[in-house]
Amino acid sequence: MPPRIFKSPAEPAALLPDRFQGWFSARGWSPRAHQLALLEKAREDASALLIAPTGAGKTLAGFLPTLIELSAAPTAQAKTVVSTGRSLQRTGGLHTLYISPLKALAVDIARNLERPVAEMGLPIKIETRTGDTPVSRRQRQRRYPPDILLTTPEQLALLLSSDDAPFLFSSLKRIVLDELHALVTSKRGDLLSLGLARLWRLAPQMRAIGLSATVAEPESLARFLVPQPRDKAKSADIVIAGGAAPPLVEMLDTRERLPWAGHSARHALPEIYELIKANKTTLVFVNTRSQAEMLFQNLWSMNDDNLAIALHHGSLDVAQRRKVEDAMSAGRLRGVVCTSSLDLGVDWGDVDLVVNIGAPKGSSRLMQRIGRANHRLDEASRAVLVPANRFEVLECRVAIDAIAENAQDTPPLRTGALDVLAQHVLGCACGEPFLSDELYGEIRTAAPYADLSRRDFDDVVDFVASGGYALKTYERFARIKQDKEGRWRVANPKVRQSYRMNVGTIVEDDMLKVRLVRSRGGGAGSTGVIARGGRLLGEIEEAFIEGLSPGDTFVFSGEVVRYETLVEDQVYVSRAHDKDPKVPSYMGGKFPLSTYLAERVRRLLDDGRAWGGLPEQVRDWLSQQRDASHVPAVRELLVESFPRANKHYLVCYPFEGRLAHQTLGMLLTRRLERMRARPLGFVANEYAIAVWALGDLSFMIRDGRIDLDALFDPDMLGDDLEAWLAESALMKRTFRNCAIISGLIARRHTGEEKSRRQVLFSTDLVYDVLRKHQADHVLLRAARADAATGLLDLRRLSDMLTRIQGRITHRELDRVSPLAVPVMLEIGRESVYGEAADELLAEAADELVKEAMS
Repeated sequence: MPPRIFKSPAEPAALLPDRFQGWFSARGWSPRAHQLALLEKAREDASALLIAPTGAGKTLAGFLPTLIELSAAPTAQAKTVVSTGRSLQRTGGLHTLYISPLKALAVDIARNLERPVAEMGLPIKIETRTGDTPVSRRQRQRRYPPDILLTTPEQLALLLSSDDAPFLFSSLKRIVLDELHALVTSKRGDLLSLGLARLWRLAPQMRAIGLSATVAEPESLARFLVPQPRDKAKSADIVIAGGAAPPLVEMLDTRERLPWAGHSARHALPEIYELIKANKTTLVFVNTRSQAEMLFQNLWSMNDDNLAIALHHGSLDVAQRRKVEDAMSAGRLRGVVCTSSLDLGVDWGDVDLVVNIGAPKGSSRLMQRIGRANHRLDEASRAVLVPANRFEVLECRVAIDAIAENAQDTPPLRTGALDVLAQHVLGCACGEPFLSDELYGEIRTAAPYADLSRRDFDDVVDFVASGGYALKTYERFARIKQDKEGRWRVANPKVRQSYRMNVGTIVEDDMLKVRLVRSRGGGAGSTGVIARGGRLLGEIEEAFIEGLSPGDTFVFSGEVVRYETLVEDQVYVSRAHDKDPKVPSYMGGKFPLSTYLAERVRRLLDDGRAWGGLPEQVRDWLSQQRDASHVPAVRELLVESFPRANKHYLVCYPFEGRLAHQTLGMLLTRRLERMRARPLGFVANEYAIAVWALGDLSFMIRDGRIDLDALFDPDMLGDDLEAWLAESALMKRTFRNCAIISGLIARRHTGEEKSRRQVLFSTDLVYDVLRKHQADHVLLRAARADAATGLLDLRRLSDMLTRIQGRITHRELDRVSPLAVPVMLEIGRESVYGEAADELLAEAADELVKEAMS
């Protein structure tokens, strides 16, 4: 049955008590229609999903039903415990739980919520619970909970794993899930959905309110908010906010020469600086933390006007991030260079421009970022997109068109991951013993797990109980055991302790703390004594530091610093002056090109009339490609072959994103090896793949020794894929993450944390054992499922191979084509950073372009 969609609720007077109407009037506000609609849903005792743009007052809308209900409760009501005949239940107690994807957001929302509570004199206690909350306060919250508790998915999992969870949550009336669209696309969403399933059992009276930006499939998202009955889908009611002014988005048509490749946008630095200078506060978004550090340094070096420009990303120390956020809220900053760390967050009304460096990768993500500007429903948000290279111009163009059409590309609801389920099963056993039949029925009420098979569930329970068939002989993998009544409980107290230290689904590379100290002098490589302590700048990945020598400089926290030494998990650095420092590399932060935008790029290429809306430099580039080779149609795969520098190249243009292309490149080289083409390697970017070989690829295609239809046949995802996965480091990494999330390998123990090398050794050993002795092990199944949509993007690759069957066009060329120049520039790129990298890239580009245009 489809959900009911509401837009026009009753009159405010019928829903808002006088005290609340007075508070709105005193601030010069009127309650918005969607805020009143959620009050109406609360009166109907219904769960609801609110779809609203940034600045529409979503958070206040989500909390209004709770504030009104609590304000009507007797002020002197004691929080006592009563017997219901079968269990203890609290009167009063915890009323509303708020879940945020960011602990900082939970803290900020609590601060904002205190204001109306204080101004109306409401007898309501509000508290937060995050990883930073003192242990003493967390213990007190379990015994004497506040009326409203704001927390994160991980903290909810911890609370539910305690034996007093039934006592704590029995009084719960409502749960508010903020930024729901961001939560449900990852394993954190799986963990949260399982927590909701448990809450529905502990507090059947609980209703859910989901707060979300605009999404492609609201009905699918609304399923997350209600228990799923067997054999049919059920959704919460949907409330859609209207009246938002459409955003004003434009693309920078740079006066400079547009690069062929690269992601720094260094060519546009003066124009970006002028945008910051011309506006009150500008958010400058980039896609990676490395880009953020580099761009901030570049802007600061040209900041002759001494503008207040700050840096914000997830690896900076939390105190530094809070300073930037506070300065932003107070209107003291002219610009902030940031990553996705500010995609979600508090409404800052003084931000009047968003600049997005590089391609947005998805229209919904771009809409979220644009919403950071002008947090007022009736004012248009302004944004400027700055493409870093020519292909990114195409991506920016179609993203702007998608936003004008309000077209969304949020992914569909996930299928719940089995490694997350294993963690949850262990958490349930930590709280109270369970019967398999009862837990299976409970878990299937969670939308991502509604179709969970009994076989998968039993395999997960068996895995938690013994490690699985291949690991049964190892006692340390036996974490739960069955009692005489058939209930599963933890095997020993250490298991419970290990679970609580390792809960969560975010697996990060080993991070080292970076501390700023005075230089010990003596120049590079000095072995003088260095003082301990120093100001904490943030955290950096261990793999980057391993490649440095004392005296090397790099950019971090907006400063150029010199690497002094590493002591345990502390990196000591001092301030330095260097025109070409290194930039830290981070494993996270790169977004894949969305399937939706990829298709729009292909459509743009296929429609020569639409090229008129592109910058002149890009129009000329595409026209030259059409004359020299061919421009692919929407469903067509263009394959070019040509000789260059004693090698032979094959370049194809799937437009399916770097992850899918890297997997395809590996499989293509394996097939070309069997065809005796003697491939030497490949490179991939978001749009194309280039393979080079010693064999004459053009001749072999012409002679029929390479059949392109056979080369790109979807059957490569069968035996070829399995053979590659057997030796793939990417697959081992995917398995490693699943092993950590499932609890098979614990990163943290009392008083110690396993090093990256220890985890690598443990998981690689288990991986090899399972592949050899139990190929259908539940963790291997979980890893393959992750690979399908994650690092290997197999599902997308499969769709692409199906799409191009019978539609491959080959062009045999005598030189590189204009369209091939960007991906050819990826070949042999050295690990050079900063300005030197751009100069090397520009030199290589000049050489290739001269060749392509001759």
